[in-house]
Amino acid sequence: MTDLSETKNNASSHAIEAKSCWETYASPEQRAAMRELADRYIAFLSACKTERETVAYVRKALADAGFVESPDGEFAADAVFRVMKGKTVFIARKGKKPLREGFRLIGAHCDTPRIDLKQHPLYETCGVAQLKTHYYGGIRKHQWLARPLALHGVVAKKDGTVIPVTIGEDASDPVFAIPDLLPHLAYKQVEQKLSDAFEAEKLNILIGHTPEASPEAETEGGEKKEPKDPIKSKVLSLLYDKYGIEEADLYSAELQAVPAGPARPVGLDKALIGGYGQDDRVCVFTALSALLEDPTPEHTQIVLFWDKEEIGSEGSTGAKSRFFEYCLEDLIDAWDPGARKSRVLAAGKALSSDVHAALDPDYQDLHEKLNSATLGYGPVFCKFTGHRGKVGANDAHPEYVAWLRNLLDGAGIPWQMAELGKVDLGGGGTVAKFLAVYGMDIIDFGPAVLSMHSPFEITSEADVYTAVLAYKAFLSS
Repeated sequence: MTDLSETKNNASSHAIEAKSCWETYASPEQRAAMRELADRYIAFLSACKTERETVAYVRKALADAGFVESPDGEFAADAVFRVMKGKTVFIARKGKKPLREGFRLIGAHCDTPRIDLKQHPLYETCGVAQLKTHYYGGIRKHQWLARPLALHGVVAKKDGTVIPVTIGEDASDPVFAIPDLLPHLAYKQVEQKLSDAFEAEKLNILIGHTPEASPEAETEGGEKKEPKDPIKSKVLSLLYDKYGIEEADLYSAELQAVPAGPARPVGLDKALIGGYGQDDRVCVFTALSALLEDPTPEHTQIVLFWDKEEIGSEGSTGAKSRFFEYCLEDLIDAWDPGARKSRVLAAGKALSSDVHAALDPDYQDLHEKLNSATLGYGPVFCKFTGHRGKVGANDAHPEYVAWLRNLLDGAGIPWQMAELGKVDLGGGGTVAKFLAVYGMDIIDFGPAVLSMHSPFEITSEADVYTAVLAYKAFLSS
């Protein structure tokens, strides 16, 4: 007869036990490395608030590490990269095995929700000048009101000159703001649904208040001639003096309003990291860091940082474009001539490196706790995304999940498995399904984030550290 107590003990020994990164990496040396990485990540977040700034950072880091930029045609080195329109980058390092035996790919996105300026944005009303906007990606509009904003981007002139613009980050700079309605006059607003209470066309940015000085010339009646829209005229004069741009140049501008100020440690122990754009720049930073730490891989390593994920991966710089495919064709020609592209793609293993929703301590009821992610317990596998019935999802194959489990468990690296909230309460998507069409194995995998898509997202420095180790183990596998 079987001893029931013994059976129960054997069963419990095989139960799932979550592993905290803080317990796994507890030595003074590991904690010091964790903090040093967090400091570098905070500096990265503070400097990289647009996709162009992020790609510029990546470009410099790659060049410093000896990677060779190949804008067109042949890849002539063993560590190469290519940039598409300043917003998307393809990176590859040659492995010991030929390309036809597969590759290890990490794909992340470097765009993030924000407030874009309209192409004809500047107007004057009620004693102020304002900028008309159109929000980008899934924001909660009320979170962007009554907070300091900075303007980042570029203005392209007709002669081909591209002028970078950054206003609101230096301590001596002014900032900008979208005013909010005072509570004394908000009685009707507070009774509305949240989706109706905050209108997109009212997300207009304050940019000026002083009128342009009146000209000295006089009219026939002896009165001074007042400029039309004097406050708007003053703003245009300041823009011309600083950047040499005129109002018509804003038609060919790409200007974004983002939260002003640096990323910061959060909490008395400084163990959390708060800042704008961590979805998905935390994965850009950790994937890049992992890549640069592994110079002699078995399989070819490919890292891709895309634009446009937050609006469906459309356009020439999004994951739906052919940019990856064209780069891979050139890579095959250079590193494994004669290999069939279809077989190279199908032999690849990939991670869609994107963030996951952390269990919110104040909204735990929106999560199904058995299948949710907790800050500090490592990066998160999300087997499927989509919404209500997995619609629009890449659903990773169980054989690939098992392979990844074995890889990370063998390396002693903590990880979690979760899905995005309760089944009928929402959902989301990533770039995974756009790579899955090639037949490669792929799954979503990245750190958990609190306040996702807000102007101040929060991650754990332990998860950032562990994500680098996990991505390095994958790229080296």
